[in-house]
Amino acid sequence: QVQLVESGGGLVQTGGSLRLSCAASGRTFSSVAMGWFRQAPGKEREFVAAINWNGGHTAVVDSVRGRFTISRDNAKNMVYLQMNSLEPEDTAVYYCAGRNSASDGKVYLSTYEYSYWGQGTQVTVSS
Repeated sequence: QVQLVESGGGLVQTGGSLRLSCAASGRTFSSVAMGWFRQAPGKEREFVAAINWNGGHTAVVDSVRGRFTISRDNAKNMVYLQMNSLEPEDTAVYYCAGRNSASDGKVYLSTYEYSYWGQGTQVTVSS
């Protein structure tokens, strides 16, 4: 089992930046692939970014490419989402997710592929 706790959300103006953090505890963190998802009111939860077990492979959704960066620090059991040039369309609850993973380059893009979820952190971008 892995417990995930997100932090770093808040209210920011268009064009601003935020860094979300996700603290993991439980299972050995280096055997867990991680992802970030978001859910806006009335919409489905959607993929934002993913990272493999050692940070060597990442993926982001097209709508945030060039603006958002996912990273991890296995020594600290942390995963991060750096969000720059934020837009009102980025407003959502952001969730950290994890799943057991082999030591390979695979990243996971779908909600159903993840077993562990945090409680979410609200990001609001004002226009």
